[in-house]
Amino acid sequence: MIRIRGLQKHYRVHKRPPGVKAALKSLFKRDYEWVKAVDGIDFDVAAGERVGFLGPNGAGKTTTLKMASGLLYPTAGEVTVGGHVPQRRETEFLKKIMLVMGQKQQLLWDLPPSETFELNRAIYDVPRADFNRRLKELSELLELGELVSKPTRQLSLGERMKCELAAALVHGPKVLFLDEPTIGLDVSMQVAMRDFIRKYNEEYGATLILTSHYMDDVTALCPRVVVIDKGVLSFDGKLEELVKRVRPEKRLTLRFSAPVPREQVAELGTVVKHDHAESVLQVPHDGVNTAVARALATLPVVDLNVENPPLEEVMSELFARSRAEREVAA
Repeated sequence: MIRIRGLQKHYRVHKRPPGVKAALKSLFKRDYEWVKAVDGIDFDVAAGERVGFLGPNGAGKTTTLKMASGLLYPTAGEVTVGGHVPQRRETEFLKKIMLVMGQKQQLLWDLPPSETFELNRAIYDVPRADFNRRLKELSELLELGELVSKPTRQLSLGERMKCELAAALVHGPKVLFLDEPTIGLDVSMQVAMRDFIRKYNEEYGATLILTSHYMDDVTALCPRVVVIDKGVLSFDGKLEELVKRVRPEKRLTLRFSAPVPREQVAELGTVVKHDHAESVLQVPHDGVNTAVARALATLPVVDLNVENPPLEEVMSELFARSRAEREVAA
């Protein structure tokens, strides 16, 4: 569904120091530098696939999504979405896709969301029967109720985001580019948005590329992740493979019914955190069974949990490694 080859986006940026003298000088002579927002990435996304598109701030994620949706022209390389070249902005292409950005909104501030729904129906030339059926389904999935009749300015952030998604989906797009769709939402609303996105993907077979700094979004929605840093591809594969590659150990959490010395816990693995009531350890994959058995046999354990290291730590370490490798290569 999505094919990207050698994609680049470079910007020519004017730079000058602060101050009046520098400002006057820049009227006659300017110094520029080239910024490589995206620097030759390749990946494919199959129809119906959910992919997390990850990277630190400034990595080039939003720039890539804008090129894939036709908002920006690439400096070099090629991208096709559903057989279309995005920058041509063909009508059939525009009807297939939608870009939702958590920090932007299309709802009209002083009008109810229902007016935006009608506007999008007219823009995308959606037949009335299809529009009514789809809006009914979206309203049920998102539990919109009477929200669509209230002025947008009277809605909370979470309520606005639900209406934003409904407005984005009234034409039934088959490709969704979601850029930070849960930003600023509380925990319960984040869970509701993830559930809706998963249901839409499963019911409509939509292809999904998601960027988010909330790793819970990625863990819940995306079996596969594509990671970029400074415009360069760092990883493309299954999320569990990324975790194993960067952090080849398990996180073992033990809770005790009585105080336990740190030295005794340290015999089981590397201590990440310890107090008298709880310890968190890092244990190699092949040593988990032994560590658990020893803990249950020798310590006053009342609760035990084994899981992968937090994805935030995995991503932070991956970025640090990739930057170190680039510095060595330079």
